[in-house]
Amino acid sequence: MKWFFDTSVLIPVFMEDHEHHEASLASFMAADKKRGCCAAHSLAELYSALTRLPGKHRLSGEQVLLFLEAIEERLAVIALDSREYFSTIREAAAAGIVGGMLYDALLARCARKGAAEIIYTWNLQHFRRLGPEVASRIKTPH
Repeated sequence: MKWFFDTSVLIPVFMEDHEHHEASLASFMAADKKRGCCAAHSLAELYSALTRLPGKHRLSGEQVLLFLEAIEERLAVIALDSREYFSTIREAAAAGIVGGMLYDALLARCARKGAAEIIYTWNLQHFRRLGPEVASRIKTPH
């Protein structure tokens, strides 16, 4: 079984005081490159999120790079080509998906490209709105 890790799951993996840390970390540690994947875009999202956290939680770019290397060692990183981006955007427009939901549609496309049977996310509502093919794959880490 192959798992896809949404950014919402990867962030708590590296934040010990996050409410979803333990469940996210357990799922992440159970993965390897054959069974786990994430989107290339999630690497940028993770860097952005962790380097802009408020106060004492903010991490340096160097710290986050270590986390990104851990992800690259453990998960297959899935990237879309320009044709896949355009077709996903066309599908989203036809489905009435607007705004930031497009990013979730792109992540779901990466999950499909990576042949993931499970999409681990804490943003269940967002992914449910992407249709039954995606909704049937979403789960929270355990």
